[in-house]
Amino acid sequence: MLIKAERAINRFSDFLGMISSILFLLMLANVFIDVLLRYVFNNVSIAMQEMEWHLYAAMFMLGVPYALRTESHVRVDLIYEGLSVKKKALIDMIGGIALLLPFCLLVGWYGIDFTYEAFDLGEGSGDPGGLPYRWIIKAVIPFAFFATSVSGIGMILNSLITFKDGHETKIDHGSLL
Repeated sequence: MLIKAERAINRFSDFLGMISSILFLLMLANVFIDVLLRYVFNNVSIAMQEMEWHLYAAMFMLGVPYALRTESHVRVDLIYEGLSVKKKALIDMIGGIALLLPFCLLVGWYGIDFTYEAFDLGEGSGDPGGLPYRWIIKAVIPFAFFATSVSGIGMILNSLITFKDGHETKIDHGSLL
């Protein structure tokens, strides 16, 4: 049952990784078009510039659950690297339960009010020609942190299985696209 739950969570994290890679391609196209408009046609678009950071923010935040799932995140392994598989699993479980989940759930929870306030005020860009509906990008914040919590639960389940079995479970780092 733990393995099935972990696999379902991994599929969710993989899906967000795929969305993140699509957002990267959209951002790349947006930057290309923005540069082309600016330097070839001498046409500056505030909306295109704002879309760059909107896409970057969404790509980055939605890529975190995938990075956590594939162990592609930054880890300081001065001590961790030399530990046994069971000790690594124990550290991952404790870190996930004591640090990752509380932080992600707290930011996600407060991010809901942050998003609602932007929606309620009809917040948009302060620049003329900028993007309206700032709440859309702000909504990515709580979603991404809750998604990272879900991915963290998958990591904790993986660590629990590894700790119980005494050997490392293989992580599939398959292609997203």
